[in-house]
Amino acid sequence: MKYIDEYRQGDIAARLAEQIAALTDRPLKLMEVCGGHTHSIFKYGIEDLLPPNIEMIHGPGCPVCVIPLGRVDDSMSIAQTPGVIFTTFGDAMRVPGSKTSLLGAKAAGADVRMVYSPLDALKIAKKNPDRDVVFFALGFETTAPSTAMTLLQAAKDDVPNFTVFCNHIMIVPALKALLDSPDLKLDGFVGPGHVSTVIGTRPYDFVPNEYGKPVVVAGFEPLDVLQSVYMLVKQIVEGRAEIENQYARVVFRDGNRRALEAIFEVFEPREYFEWRGLGSIAHSGMKLNAKYSRFDAELKFSVPGLRIADPKACQCGEILKGVKKPWECKVFGTACTPETPIGSCMVSSEGACAAYYNFGRLSKVAERSTGHTG
Repeated sequence: MKYIDEYRQGDIAARLAEQIAALTDRPLKLMEVCGGHTHSIFKYGIEDLLPPNIEMIHGPGCPVCVIPLGRVDDSMSIAQTPGVIFTTFGDAMRVPGSKTSLLGAKAAGADVRMVYSPLDALKIAKKNPDRDVVFFALGFETTAPSTAMTLLQAAKDDVPNFTVFCNHIMIVPALKALLDSPDLKLDGFVGPGHVSTVIGTRPYDFVPNEYGKPVVVAGFEPLDVLQSVYMLVKQIVEGRAEIENQYARVVFRDGNRRALEAIFEVFEPREYFEWRGLGSIAHSGMKLNAKYSRFDAELKFSVPGLRIADPKACQCGEILKGVKKPWECKVFGTACTPETPIGSCMVSSEGACAAYYNFGRLSKVAERSTGHTG
């Protein structure tokens, strides 16, 4: 295939759905780990194509969503420090803290600026040598290399007023935490495509080897997702548990060597990092190592570092664990909307609640309340 529309052919999608249905009528729960896959599933109506025995469970692969409330408040504390220019990706601007959001802090006078890359933040630091410029670093291994490369450049150029508030996280410890969870029974995983372009497929070997569950790393077009589901179901029916790579046009077994070298040069694992919904997971977060500690905003600024419980009405944590679907949250689509978000899952472009809301899944709420699918 050469062109993107070739990955969106309806007739092929229908045939793939028929082939999936023909494999088994056994109920199966498959988790798509990545928030990008969740949005593809609803944007292209993939859930409606799949047979009713195949249930897609939405995982914690939205990096903005899994940042706990306490870390959001920490970012606010830094942003509200006099003399600070706080830079962030757009997704993080509207994530609610316990009292306000970065957007709210900006409206109240804090100098919060949206950037498209950490290099943009470094440029701002160079142009404002009398101000402290902080970059809010978020994301899995997908975005960590760009932060690492920016820190390498900051060190080379000796930019003393540039720091990073690091919230980069790692996918493998999160997967292990999900597999160890007693309240979540899964039959297989649609593996994350973007993360895997960096780390490769080798790190997922423990899933079939230790837990006996298959993993298929998938691309993001509708035919990618459907083919991945077919490959997963075929493995299960045949009694296999292996790592398969549907996204072979982009993902390789050993990942991107140069990107991994940059990560290993700059970062080291935290002993623990708290995830919204999953709690504290050992060695799941990244922090700047001693060599680059002068660029660590947590060392330069006083941050509260408090653990804060989510609002009782919000069930974002249960949704991120895959235990509940968005429409099972009492405030979904009513008190909690993209315009008035209560939880981070409704804010992020990769959040499951935002996917349901933006792509017509409000009908699920009506179905449940009336008891029929009319």
